[in-house]
Amino acid sequence: MESTQSTQGTAESVRAALDGWGVPYGWVEIDPEFADTAQFCERYGFTLEDSVNCILVVGKTEPRRYAACLVQATRRLDVNRAVKKLLGARRVSFASAEETVELTGMQVGGVTPVALPPGMPVYVDAPVLERAEIVLGGGDRAGKLLVAPKALLDHLPGAEVVDGLSTAPPA
Repeated sequence: MESTQSTQGTAESVRAALDGWGVPYGWVEIDPEFADTAQFCERYGFTLEDSVNCILVVGKTEPRRYAACLVQATRRLDVNRAVKKLLGARRVSFASAEETVELTGMQVGGVTPVALPPGMPVYVDAPVLERAEIVLGGGDRAGKLLVAPKALLDHLPGAEVVDGLSTAPPA
């Protein structure tokens, strides 16, 4: 894997992309210590339903394939069925924190679909589109992006809405 940190995954590149697309968005500067979803929501008053995680996954079948999955914080990514089928791989797992940084230039807690490497598929769980506005990583752990999911989806290269990408967590 080649590092893309110089061209991808910074808060500045995320905002530049959104400005270039003409997508209205909000920006929340945060303490990086509170970038993880549950801590962020509690500290800054956002709901888990509006918080969307951008999760990098990897198909372990050679050649290794990566994809980003957008799923509400209240749901669980269905890695073993839905993602496996989408990637056409026998084995799929979450990318490690190290792989995520190396591939995207972004740390976990700040990963966003806006500044991913060219050609990386983005799978969006269908319930995400039911939200008026979502909050997700801003390219680094010091900021979060507020955006209407439909407006964002219209500009994300390689984005695909997927029914059944996630499951509800056990009660």
